[in-house]
Amino acid sequence: MMEPNRDGEVWVFAEQQDGVLHDVSLELAGKARQLADQLGVKTGSVLPGAKLDGMPERLITHGIQNVYCVEDRRLGHYQTLPYARVICGLIKKHRPQIVLYGATPLGRDLAPRVASEMRAGMTADCTDLEIQDVTDPKTKQTHSKLLLQIRPAFGGNIIATIVNYDWWPQMATVREGVMPLLDPDPSRTGNVVKESFELDDALFVVQLIERHTESRRVNLKGARVIVAGGGGVGGKENFRLIHELAGAIGGAVGASRAAVDGGHIGKDHQVGQTGTTVRPALYIAAGISGAVQHRAGMEKSAKIIAINTDPRAPIFSVAHYGIVGDLKKVIPLMIKALKERR
Repeated sequence: MMEPNRDGEVWVFAEQQDGVLHDVSLELAGKARQLADQLGVKTGSVLPGAKLDGMPERLITHGIQNVYCVEDRRLGHYQTLPYARVICGLIKKHRPQIVLYGATPLGRDLAPRVASEMRAGMTADCTDLEIQDVTDPKTKQTHSKLLLQIRPAFGGNIIATIVNYDWWPQMATVREGVMPLLDPDPSRTGNVVKESFELDDALFVVQLIERHTESRRVNLKGARVIVAGGGGVGGKENFRLIHELAGAIGGAVGASRAAVDGGHIGKDHQVGQTGTTVRPALYIAAGISGAVQHRAGMEKSAKIIAINTDPRAPIFSVAHYGIVGDLKKVIPLMIKALKERR
């Protein structure tokens, strides 16, 4: 266990594949800069890989001040043991006070391993992060400027705020798309710190023989308009109305978990706590009741239109405009109005 280091940096694990940084790492870079500014410390990022050309500079433009690069041909593809050894070694050397990871499949594998090795606490799948003074209700002791790690709990029925005042570094994984991707600032400057590690061959117990990748069929994160259908759509046949409205308005097709579990559409389209977090300019929710798990993934949309037969549906609590009615009647009227307007 590391002693709390109040002067420690705020770090982001920089996830990359084939020389391309994951968006969530850039999203977290902006958030790390905000947190570090509140703490009066610097930001840092750990970047392991085989060929890192251009990536440190991109992290710097997004708010990172010290990029710790570990370049080794064997780190070209992610493996748990060597990556964890690199992260733990750098944490012991530089003693950051906060370490953030994207809640991607890779981040969810790496972060718990590092937390276990460092005997540190970790909160998974955070939806918000803040800095605040915290008073222990038992000892009445006030701990200054702790990281508030905020996430849904008990199936999304409550929002839990978790703090860690002694088992440091404070660590969290953060869902992709939760933090806005801030614009890069080319005027920012930073340091590229080259770190070297003796990585024993025994750490590379897995051999990559063949790799298959499949690109996403739908880019919900990048869509400015999303039309989403829920369990209330009533079946795969009725779901064509969602596709038609999305086509008429130039948007992407989303769905609630109920629609995905019902087999109406593929999981790539799922929005919510267990799907994709989105913040489009316009989000149309049709036949979606609005469980807290779904709202967590779309409530930051600029404008929300809800269509539901139940006027008491929770979705109306976050909607800017609500239409109480049967979507099988409402959507054709919306499509007709859009075509006439053109």
